[in-house]
Amino acid sequence: MNKSNLTLRVDPELKAQAAALYESLGMDLSTATRIFYIQSLRCHGLPFKVKADKPNDVTLAAMEDAENEEMIGPFKSVREMMESLNA
Repeated sequence: MNKSNLTLRVDPELKAQAAALYESLGMDLSTATRIFYIQSLRCHGLPFKVKADKPNDVTLAAMEDAENEEMIGPFKSVREMMESLNA
């Protein structure tokens, strides 16, 4: 079977941590990457859920403030919504 090389740009600390993890599982980075590709093909996508991080405290506070704002909708236009925000 012919093989090709793959070059990845990754933070050295991240690479070291991943290499240590995979070594504890009895494999190297190359084997882990190959397993990732195989699982991706089996799943027809990423073999895990992709989610956004939980918002930080500043963002959560802004979201709470936005929920407490008195906006009455629906609005007929963006202009009408912006006027309501500026009121």
